[in-house]
Amino acid sequence: MINSSEVKYIPAFLRPEEIENDAWALILSGKQLLLWQTENQLRIPKIKELKDNISINEDMMYIGRYDGFACYCKKADELQTLTEKLKAVELRDITAKTGDSGLFMLAGTANHLLHWNSTNQYCGCCGNKTADKIDERAKVCPKCGNTVYPRISPATITAVFNKDQILLAHNKNFKRNLYSLIAGYVEPGETLEQCVEREIREEVGIKVKNIKYFGSQPWPFPDSLMMAFTAEYESGQIEVDDFEITDASWYHADNLPEIPNTDSVAGKMIRWYRDQFNEMSN
Repeated sequence: MINSSEVKYIPAFLRPEEIENDAWALILSGKQLLLWQTENQLRIPKIKELKDNISINEDMMYIGRYDGFACYCKKADELQTLTEKLKAVELRDITAKTGDSGLFMLAGTANHLLHWNSTNQYCGCCGNKTADKIDERAKVCPKCGNTVYPRISPATITAVFNKDQILLAHNKNFKRNLYSLIAGYVEPGETLEQCVEREIREEVGIKVKNIKYFGSQPWPFPDSLMMAFTAEYESGQIEVDDFEITDASWYHADNLPEIPNTDSVAGKMIRWYRDQFNEMSN
């Protein structure tokens, strides 16, 4: 199961009275994050280290504390190597570059909130300019009172087992040889379990049973919350929809294709299955 006992990130919206020089600055552009190169590692830069290269101002969004450090974020039009110490790194490479998987989700959280902020500058009801609500993370319209909170889109992702095999599928948006689990967004009026059944039926044509909760993970690209489940194969033949899924099959733990890394709940679940199988085989 997913281990969530180590919590480095504490979300918060009420910013300190002053920006600390040692506070972290998450500067994002598209799918890149600016990192600071030390002698032996890459890390999140501190505010004081960016003042000569990046505009650090009061409109930077405060998102809480990570490992005790205050964290601020902002968007940049374009990232580049501004000095020998500043490196633009792809979000998917953060864990490998820094050795801290939590920084991937921290950057994702910044991405989530910056996306929400930029897409809610104006009221969806009356078109008036919105303002930040002072007592919670929200946008409020001064004219009509409409309040908009950060959007969270619930989705399910499921590991389906057929005896000692796992169902893996290739999505059309994946790189060529990557296979993962079946996932999809929850529809209005639908339970999580119903979403699991529907997505699997629609995308690969089979029916499942014994749906059980496994864990959850924010996936803020831009705003999903993934609820992970396991399920057992019940009936049907695999027939991919050829719209989202282009290929799917049953795989043994000792013969898996290329799978997602451990930054994703899918990667964690598939490895959990593989480890469970290996333990039973020994």
